[in-house]
Amino acid sequence: MTTSSLPNIPWEDRPADSADVVWRYTANPIIPRDLIPSSNSIFNSAVVPFQGKFAGVFRCDNKKREMNIHRGFSDNGIDWQIEDAPIQWEFADSELSRFEHRYDPRVVWIEDRFYISWCNGYHGPTIGIGYTYDFEKFTFLENALLPFNRNGVLFPRKINDSYVMLSRPSDNGHTPFGDIYLSQSPDMVHWGKHRFVMGVTRGWESTKIGAGPIPIETPEGWLLIYHGVLTSCNGFVYSFGAALLDLDEPWKVIHRGGPYLLSPQTNYECVGDVPNVAFPCAALYDEPTGRIAIYYGGADTVTALAFAKLDEVLGFLNKTSETRALQKPE
Repeated sequence: MTTSSLPNIPWEDRPADSADVVWRYTANPIIPRDLIPSSNSIFNSAVVPFQGKFAGVFRCDNKKREMNIHRGFSDNGIDWQIEDAPIQWEFADSELSRFEHRYDPRVVWIEDRFYISWCNGYHGPTIGIGYTYDFEKFTFLENALLPFNRNGVLFPRKINDSYVMLSRPSDNGHTPFGDIYLSQSPDMVHWGKHRFVMGVTRGWESTKIGAGPIPIETPEGWLLIYHGVLTSCNGFVYSFGAALLDLDEPWKVIHRGGPYLLSPQTNYECVGDVPNVAFPCAALYDEPTGRIAIYYGGADTVTALAFAKLDEVLGFLNKTSETRALQKPE
């Protein structure tokens, strides 16, 4: 396990009147829907440390309502400059230039480069994987899996000599189902050894679930922040919670929190293009302080920020984990 130090992590202390394990940044949303001239909305995006500052890949739906991903930079992780033009990919095969949409990216540093995964529209939604060394040149590797699939989230290092990715097999629409699975690869191109990780339970995660930010490695296991969806009388409601996965066999769940950690309750989470959505896509972690900064989309419209401390999240999991939550309901 490598030490993860990020002394300039964005941070705001928990409000004095709050006992929440995860709390919101008081200046949310940090990225408005119209930050760049072409955007209808900017949400469900990924952020990483880069050259002592921060870089990111952002979902920007334009005013034609086309979905694409753009690069952006920030000195402090809060105030962002995002390019108005989408990322231009280099391809080994021109077939890979064909796409229907690109959205909900994740970014992770593995070995010697930043890998980017996203939902890529190629005869339906699948998982696209590419990389960059410098956020200047971007190379598209391959579509990792057949349609239909979403929420492709890579682990930040090889496990048992394999790259590892979480995903959620789905359908071609607004999927009314979905469990989390794990796949393994020797080269980031060929994926197999698929394993079931965990499925829906009830309440806030009774309709579907999906991996969120890149898992955080801890001595106790991989901390996975994930979203869960319930179907209300007025549509889907997206919240997020957490689970702890085995370090060596990450398809095995050690703990899974019963309650959610954050649900849509503020105006920017409840009002927008898709109401009642809090969708986490990135998390920064500073190991010396245990601080975690979580980036999430609000109402499929804006980008917001929340905070937590690792020991408190692990304590929450240990306290609220229920054996029944590890199994599919009857």
